[in-house]
Amino acid sequence: MRRRRPERRKILPDPVYNDLVVAKFINNLMERGKKSLAESIFYSSLDIIKSKTKDSGLEIFKKAISNIAPILEVKSKRIGGATYQVPTEVPENRKMALSMRWLISYSRARKGRTMADRLAAEMIAAANGEGGAIKKKEDTHKMAEANKAFAHFGR
Repeated sequence: MRRRRPERRKILPDPVYNDLVVAKFINNLMERGKKSLAESIFYSSLDIIKSKTKDSGLEIFKKAISNIAPILEVKSKRIGGATYQVPTEVPENRKMALSMRWLISYSRARKGRTMADRLAAEMIAAANGEGGAIKKKEDTHKMAEANKAFAHFGR
């Protein structure tokens, strides 16, 4: 018999914007427990966004996250010795997790001087509907669309 799942930890909102999404993003950005470094990277990237565009950095960040969030994804399901890629809807908390992960990973892969510059550039691109993270979302949707025939195997 399985034991109960542990309750989800509540994280505190970030000190500057008092926002839980920002706090979660900073935690995802953090490497080796260096939270103050992750915070400085994030806040300086928002400053870079503000200087490059007319909008506030936080608005661009929110727009980028919502643009990257996928609606459908494929999950492998074994049926009678064959593995099918079954398209499923993405739950809200996983949407956020995936969009943050993709934004960070494609920012790290970008060319640029500092991580703050790369993150700012990726956020601006994602808010405008372009960039690596948006391409990843579109590829995920294409996979789900291509495997629509197996949707009746759904979970």
